[in-house]
Amino acid sequence: PAWHISDNELLFFNSMKMKSSVIIGVIQMCVGICLRGMNSIYFGEWLDFYFEFLPMVVFAFGLFGYMIVVIFVKWSIDWQHRMYLGTCNEDNKHWPECNENPGDYELADLCPLDYGGSGDGCQPPNLITTLINIALAPGSVDEPLYAGQATVQTIILLAAFGAVPVLLIGKPYMLSRQMNQKHTSDSRTALTAGGDFGDEYHKGLEEDMHGDAHGDGDHEEHDFSEIVIHQAIETIEFVLGMVSNTASYLRLWALSLAHSELATVFWEKAMLSTIEMGNPVFIFVGYAVFAAVTFAVLLCMDVLECFLHALRLHWVEFQNKFYKADGYKFQPFALKPILKAAVA
Repeated sequence: PAWHISDNELLFFNSMKMKSSVIIGVIQMCVGICLRGMNSIYFGEWLDFYFEFLPMVVFAFGLFGYMIVVIFVKWSIDWQHRMYLGTCNEDNKHWPECNENPGDYELADLCPLDYGGSGDGCQPPNLITTLINIALAPGSVDEPLYAGQATVQTIILLAAFGAVPVLLIGKPYMLSRQMNQKHTSDSRTALTAGGDFGDEYHKGLEEDMHGDAHGDGDHEEHDFSEIVIHQAIETIEFVLGMVSNTASYLRLWALSLAHSELATVFWEKAMLSTIEMGNPVFIFVGYAVFAAVTFAVLLCMDVLECFLHALRLHWVEFQNKFYKADGYKFQPFALKPILKAAVA
């Protein structure tokens, strides 16, 4: 392809591979969040589904899913045509005034799209700046991609910010209500348990119930505080983790770029230089060096490095969205309990 032999090949590779790694990372993390929702449905944990899974979907799919959409929108636009619309030419409605007085016309004046901002839709934006300004400068887009972009981003930001308090206090609040309802129900059952056994027995039972209620209340209060702390930690870890985990997937970009650049260096220094000499002996030696170095560095060391990084991304960035490590306790194989169960 033409871009492979162009002068800006490295710049093109940098941009494409960086965006591709972010797209892969966000998609994998969103799949992990969906697995969390499926686990909640399978195990019947509806509090987790409504007050953890759904807020996570709103936050992750809103902000980070929108980031993927913006990347594809920028890729799909014919920027040569848009930049042509923003220049002073015969097809522009400001011709020939813009040609006679070029200092009186800015890009926003010449661009007919009227998307707002300084570029008015005719200038390709810096996506990193655009995505950062969603939170730092809500309601304004300096270089918009489409009409109404500022409004869409504001709605997404409000939805994501609204999902955070639901994720933080929704589940603890519902658990607190369930505990209070259970405590009230148990108290009423205990108070009516005297039956016909006499007032003295009923009075003693009521006193015992009150004593147990205070003890259970302390235990429930302790359990509830643990739930609140755990939920706060999980909320902070998820919100900050979505940003740090997305950045962590950029290691794919770095590994791919390093791999391609090493392959280019080995080819140019070992093979291409000897081919230009025109000597068969030097070409044979150059090929031997190229094959050995390629196998040792790219096919052995680099592949192992990529495997370790991919394993880390699966274990940390992907599995922390749904894996809780609270399964069954390991039981080593033994014949004795099996025989006891068979005899019984």
